Amino acid sequence: MATTFKTFLNSDIANARTLLHEAIPITGTIVSGTYASDGNVKTFAHGMFEAVYDYPYLSSSANHIFDITAGYSSNSTLSASTNVQNAKKINIYNQHAQVLFGYDTTGSIQDFDQDGDIAAGGSKMRECFFLNFARLLTKDEVKKGSFTLGIYDDGLSAAPSGSVTISDYGATTSYKVNSPSGEYGILYTSSATANSDSGVGHIYYQAGIAALTASVFSATTGSGGGFGAPTTSSEGPNGILTGSNIETFADGVRNRLFNVEFNNTTELNSTIYFCRANTQDFNYSSNPTYITASKIRVKNENPKAEPVSYITTVGLYSSDNELLAVAKLSEPLKKTPSNELTLRVRLDY
Repeated sequence: MATTFKTFLNSDIANARTLLHEAIPITGTIVSGTYASDGNVKTFAHGMFEAVYDYPYLSSSANHIFDITAGYSSNSTLSASTNVQNAKKINIYNQHAQVLFGYDTTGSIQDFDQDGDIAAGGSKMRECFFLNFARLLTKDEVKKGSFTLGIYDDGLSAAPSGSVTISDYGATTSYKVNSPSGEYGILYTSSATANSDSGVGHIYYQAGIAALTASVFSATTGSGGGFGAPTTSSEGPNGILTGSNIETFADGVRNRLFNVEFNNTTELNSTIYFCRANTQDFNYSSNPTYITASKIRVKNENPKAEPVSYITTVGLYSSDNELLAVAKLSEPLKKTPSNELTLRVRLDY
């Protein structure tokens, strides 16, 4: 008589880990406000950040893409109590810095380091803007070496003549691990400058946050910065950071983004069970209709015929014989004492 339950051996269970990647393209037309009249860019009364959606945010089909904000360190030369939203800009910077870059030995929040090498000192990024991507897009993390950010560096002309592409060049093998929020890569304006002290930002892979120095605009277009063609220094990025609110700066950045793209990562863990039905296993059915008048139906009244069963379902049970999972076959499999079957059941989580 075949047994009803069969215990797995160690060799019957295997574990696997798979990384799935999805390409995420975000065009500049969406970021800059394609649906401006209906509103795919949401602002808030507190004025500390803007939320960008792929469709008017009041629509039920709208998806949140990212939040954009800006701030500076209290150690920045731009910090002054007379600045517009000075306290909020410092708070925004500190909030990101303490989560993404941590504290020093004195308990003070560390400023973002340009090359990520805190111990060696080096240049700091004390005026930054931040792109906080939605978990819907980044999933478990941003794939290393896939992040690209394109910005116009000559204002908002109809046919821009200058642009710069920022990416985490070489991050597949040279990412940093000294962040409390996980791994991050240094962002550069070209592959030629990678691995040198010329980083313009960081991309935090697990957190899904890009932190870039505000000087990336002024560095590419001179004193006027990337915010149009100002006639005075107060109209450049630093001037807007000190003389305008965060939303104004966020608007300026949004209208200069022409492309954002990256690959996200979903980590899929699997346990694979090899359910083996040997020659003497599972040749009878527990279905009450299997027997009629004390005779096995499928023998067709022939007492000498082999017992036959048809496997349609696999049940995985706990050590207490409690049903935990059920796997259905696409079609019944015939099982007799003259054949063996191995069914592969995979649980993903």
